[in-house]
Amino acid sequence: MLPKAPSHLSDSARIWWRSCVRKYELDAHHFRLLQLACEAWDRSREARLILDRDGIVFMDDRKNVRPHPAVAIEKDARTAFARLVRELDLDAEMPPAAVRPPSIRSNRGIR
Repeated sequence: MLPKAPSHLSDSARIWWRSCVRKYELDAHHFRLLQLACEAWDRSREARLILDRDGIVFMDDRKNVRPHPAVAIEKDARTAFARLVRELDLDAEMPPAAVRPPSIRSNRGIR
């Protein structure tokens, strides 16, 4: 029996959880990473809703324009999500070594 998505996740995160659990063979530790990825996705969506409502900048008490704190929250959550998806190897059909470009040799010392 496949594990259910944690109940605190959004509907869209739970749908994605279910699709990942059905499509991929995941070990026990992968489910924890998958949960973190879903939570990061939800956090980025929450921050996006706040930014949609408030805008990406605000004026502080000295009339300086500052980035809204949710900008950093969204950025950090998106970065975490992308890294977790990569760690779970859900972002590639082929093994990672097969999709990496060949290394570039340095031209130093060549005249």
